[in-house]
Amino acid sequence: MTASIFGTRFGNAPVSLSILDFAMAGKGYTAREALAGSIELARLADRRGFTRYWVAEHHAMPGVTTSSPPLLLARLVGETERIRLGAGGMMLPNFPPLVIAEQFGLLASLAPGRIDLGIGRAPGADMTTANALRRGQINAEDFPNQVMELIRFLDDDFPDSHAFKKSVYAVPGPRQDRKNGVPRSFERPPVWLLGSSGYSAQLAAHLGWPFAFAAHLADENVELALALYRQNFKPSTVLDRPYAIVSFGVLAADDEHEARRQAWAYSHSMMRMSQRKSFVVPTPEEAEAYPYSSAERDIIEMWNAKIMSGTGEQVVEQLNAWQQRLEADELMVLNLGHSPDAIYRSTELIADAYGMPDFGA
Repeated sequence: MTASIFGTRFGNAPVSLSILDFAMAGKGYTAREALAGSIELARLADRRGFTRYWVAEHHAMPGVTTSSPPLLLARLVGETERIRLGAGGMMLPNFPPLVIAEQFGLLASLAPGRIDLGIGRAPGADMTTANALRRGQINAEDFPNQVMELIRFLDDDFPDSHAFKKSVYAVPGPRQDRKNGVPRSFERPPVWLLGSSGYSAQLAAHLGWPFAFAAHLADENVELALALYRQNFKPSTVLDRPYAIVSFGVLAADDEHEARRQAWAYSHSMMRMSQRKSFVVPTPEEAEAYPYSSAERDIIEMWNAKIMSGTGEQVVEQLNAWQQRLEADELMVLNLGHSPDAIYRSTELIADAYGMPDFGA
């Protein structure tokens, strides 16, 4: 793997820091406002020295606006200069591998050396929506084969006996350069496997690929997954040693009480989702006034325990404690506030407390 993919540490920071974004539209905010907030957040992350800015894929969730990571990333290419941009991730069973190879080949051609492709096997939606996306044509159980087909399109290396060898290939991609009489110049984006259990950890280890674990969803599984990844890792032409990112839900505010209120509002939305209601983050005031049953409060407290909230210094202290425990190669933060302003301010405070530079100062 090229050195550029690895994170850059600043000051006394133990590891580099990155951003995961959902373009969340809290109650009272439009998709347009949420996306404008994400553009501003990407600019901030670029200016403050975050290593990468990844966009997640979700569908049929009114509180999450990232239904098409490649479209948002194409906009962010022109809004940033240094930061790596990527999908965290594309849900591979939702798409034919050729589609993803072409989308990310195009992005890699627009921003050479700055694009990451993270792939996962979850639908990013409920199963009814997943069926609408897939139309029964793609089987999630065939994920390893889909992964290998994606890589063969990105590298243009189907075996001679394969039906796609002669005339099916990704554009942009290496065969386009070759057919146009250009020395091979296409630089495919590095592919990351994502997961919240041991399945993708073991597949990433087998392939010798980098791995990203979603601790914001399942922090109870993170230690086992990283152990499986490291113990079973096989060096490859992609990577000579394990490299793992761990993502955490966070919310920092100038006032500790406000941070707790914002985090509680997000946990409220997760409680609603568990009740098969729409995922929308309410205002902190609405969440505070809600008449919780004891069962609902238990659900919220379970999700709330997964979020690192407080002042910037308090959040970074919690991140560092997890880092000492996990020895991750990189940390990624998902800011979980109600408003774009709260998410932006959280990122600023964490960057300050983490000792990150300001390239725009």
